[in-house]
Amino acid sequence: MDFSLNEEQKMMIETARKVGAQFGLEYWAELDRNKAFPKECWQAICEAGLVGAALPEEFGGSGLGMFELALIIEELAAGGGGATLGQLFMINPIFGGVSLSRFGNAAMKADLLPRLVAGDLNFCMALTEPDAGTNSLALKTMATADGEGWRLNGQKIWITAVDSAEKMLVIARTQKPEEVARPIQGISMFMIDVKRAGLTFAPIEKMGTNTLSSCSVFFDNVRIEPHELIGTLHNGFKELLDVLNTERIVTTAGMVGAGRLATRLAVDYAKDRKIFGNTPIGAYQGLQFPLAQSHAELECARLMNLKAAAQCDLGQAYGTEANMAKLIGSQAALHAIERGAQTMGGMGYAKEYHVERLWRDARLFKVAPISEEMILNYIAIHDLGLPKSY
Repeated sequence: MDFSLNEEQKMMIETARKVGAQFGLEYWAELDRNKAFPKECWQAICEAGLVGAALPEEFGGSGLGMFELALIIEELAAGGGGATLGQLFMINPIFGGVSLSRFGNAAMKADLLPRLVAGDLNFCMALTEPDAGTNSLALKTMATADGEGWRLNGQKIWITAVDSAEKMLVIARTQKPEEVARPIQGISMFMIDVKRAGLTFAPIEKMGTNTLSSCSVFFDNVRIEPHELIGTLHNGFKELLDVLNTERIVTTAGMVGAGRLATRLAVDYAKDRKIFGNTPIGAYQGLQFPLAQSHAELECARLMNLKAAAQCDLGQAYGTEANMAKLIGSQAALHAIERGAQTMGGMGYAKEYHVERLWRDARLFKVAPISEEMILNYIAIHDLGLPKSY
C-alpha cells in the first residue's frame, strides 16, 4: 500500500498546519477554562475547505476520502487542539456528513450537506444509553409508528455537543426485540432537529474535553417526520457501522496529533532546560528513550489508521484496521503525553505547560467511542477465531 502523498494532499496538509498554528495552545487553554465551543477555529477550518474533504463535490465537498481527512485532522490536532480536535470532525463530517451522504435522501443531502461544509450547521449523534453502554443492540429508545411518521421516547447519555448542534442523528428501535429474529434487526436512524418539542438535555460535569459538552438527552413523545428517516427502516444497524467505523478513524487521527503535540512540547522543553552544569536534560538517555519510544508508537498507530482510511476509500473491509488503530492510537497518545509530563518534571503538572489538558482530553479515548476491552474482544473473535465471551 503506497502512502506517498500527491501535491493536492501536501497542500491540504500545509493548509491544515497553518490553520492549526493560528489557533494554538493558548487559544485552546482559554476555551478549556471557559468550557466554550471553538467557534472561531471551526469556522476557519470550514473556510479553508478542510471540512468537506471526504464529502461529495456536488454538495461543496472535495470528493476525496477518509485518507485525506485523517491527514488533515492530525495536523490540526498537532497545532494545539489535541484530541478534542478529532471530536469536531466526529460530530460534523462523520455523524452528519457520512450518515447523510451515504444514506440520506436527495432533499436532505441538498439542504444539509452544503451548510455543514460551510460551517453553518452543527450535528451530534444520540446512540449511547444508560442501560446499554457499549452494547448498542440493547438500546431501549423507541420510535413508535404514528401515522406516516413516528413518536420517539427514551433516554441517551454521553451525547457530545448537543448544545451547539442544530441536527441530531438518533438511533432508535422501530421494532421491539421480541418482534425480530435477530438483535440487529428493528433498529433505524433518524436526523431530527435538536430544538423540538419533547427533546431536552442536561450537561454532565466531567474531567476533560471541556470545549465540547457531554449531555444526557431525554425524548418525551418527540415527533419524527417521514422524511427524517436515514437509511433503511428497521435495518439501520449495518448502515450505522459505517458511521461508527469512520468515527474510529477521525478519533485516532486526533489522538496521533495529540501525541505529536505532547512530544514536541517535551522535546522543546528538554532542549532548553539545563541541570548539573550546562547540560540540556534532553542529552540524557533516561529522557531520550521514552520520547523516542512514544514517537515509534505514534508512527505505528498512524500507519494503521491510514491503512484503515485507504481501505475505506477503496470500498474494502476496514473494521479490523480501524479498531486496531484506535486501540494503539489511544495508548500511544497517552504514553506520549505522560512521558512529556515526566520530561518536564514538576512543570508537567502546571497548566501553563499544557500537557495536563492534553492528558485530561486524551484519557477519554481509552473508553470512547469504544473501549479498549471491546476492541480486544473484536480482534479475538473476528481475527483470531476465538469463542465469543459475552
